[in-house]
Amino acid sequence: MNCIIIDDEATARAIIEQLCSNIPSLNVLEAFPNAMQAIKYLNQNEVDLIFLDIHMPDFTGFDFIQTLKNPPKIILTTSDSKFAIEAFEYDCIVDYLVKPIALPRFEKAIQKASAIKEQPVKTTNDISENLVETTSGNDLYINIDRRLIKIDIPSIYLIEAKGDYINVKTEEKNYTVHSTLKKIEEKLPNDLFLKVHRSYIINVQKIIDIEDNSVLIKKDVIPVSRSNRPELMKRLNLL
Repeated sequence: MNCIIIDDEATARAIIEQLCSNIPSLNVLEAFPNAMQAIKYLNQNEVDLIFLDIHMPDFTGFDFIQTLKNPPKIILTTSDSKFAIEAFEYDCIVDYLVKPIALPRFEKAIQKASAIKEQPVKTTNDISENLVETTSGNDLYINIDRRLIKIDIPSIYLIEAKGDYINVKTEEKNYTVHSTLKKIEEKLPNDLFLKVHRSYIINVQKIIDIEDNSVLIKKDVIPVSRSNRPELMKRLNLL
């Protein structure tokens, strides 16, 4: 299994790498000191397993999990045992290891992870048949279970293409719609929304931070393609 390690302590990362070296089936691709670096990596790469610390600056381990669209299997590694019950509310978490981690306990966690078949994790609330062709003022209507659901357009902060579907994220709720990014782009106001990547449209007013070739919106780190970056910079009210 290809895996990564996320822990803000260098010693902890080194210990987990050493434990992994005892398991022939594990291949450690990278080790990260914070969640932000890991998110950028995962935007471009796929892994089978993540070793994740809970207590980290800026993003906790649970915050990190919530940013992932389809999280892989995750083994939590922490010095704090009090979050075990909360941890197993997440389908992607397969085990909870309390530091210091002994090799036999580590091996048992890997056996659990290996026994679990990959299953897509649902992170959105609804799946709909199609996007309604018309909008009205600041409203966009989508068809869900034969009902027309009205979405306040300014509340949309991110739209992501996922195969034949798009994931529409709003301040209150997420919707999975059978449509294309191009189709919904035509319905959105150009002064508010911008396609920054072939798979993403963002609400530029919801940007929290920009670093290198990515933007942070809520807890989502979104890649910005080189061709779309100039237009993004034009939109910003730069000092």
